[in-house]
Amino acid sequence: MMTDTTLSQARAQLLREIEREFAYTGDMTGCPQLDARVKAALEAVPREHFLPGHLHHQAYGNHPLPIGEGQTISQPYIVALMNQCLALTPASRVLEIGTGSGYQAAVLAHLAAEVYSVETVATLGALARERLQALGLDNVHLRIGNGRLGWPEAAPFDAIMVTAASERVPAALLEQLAPQGRLIAPVGGSFSQELVLYHKDAAGRLNSRTLLPVMFVPLIDTASPDRAGPAADD
Repeated sequence: MMTDTTLSQARAQLLREIEREFAYTGDMTGCPQLDARVKAALEAVPREHFLPGHLHHQAYGNHPLPIGEGQTISQPYIVALMNQCLALTPASRVLEIGTGSGYQAAVLAHLAAEVYSVETVATLGALARERLQALGLDNVHLRIGNGRLGWPEAAPFDAIMVTAASERVPAALLEQLAPQGRLIAPVGGSFSQELVLYHKDAAGRLNSRTLLPVMFVPLIDTASPDRAGPAADD
């Protein structure tokens, strides 16, 4: 079992690794330095809290980890990069597609005013809800449902983060993005994906920038009856 001191040291080491990755990939991503607000959010969220006990010793490795149901918790560098690219402010309203363990939603909760997160797999969504509530993050709203449909009644959103890959960003998500909003998503198939940042201008036109190669689990098309229950709003 890792002590609080050991976890703190591992977290600090991870943040140094993330800062080095930002510097190394800055020419591709346009983000050569880790933003202070994003760094503070990463420091504030205990990643081990979002992992099963037998994986706590790996919580601050800079790599993805399995969380069950064929899903993963993302590499911390990618978490940091996706958050930074959305350029969130304390007033931002964010939609997250793919709650997973709840870790990314927790980081977003420290950066934005309101987070709306949709998870397809009911068991994962229920566990994420418990974890987020235990941390007192009451600005995160969770729903079990088809992430491709977004959360239309809460739209528009200042930012949208998609944490599972598809060949193209679902049209409903692009529609729910507010003018001047940003959307970040892995785009591609099972063997070739790129992290793409979209920006919607004031007139509603979209432009995009490809950042770097990534590998995410696929975006499930529907919330199947055996894997997800009815939608539930906070």
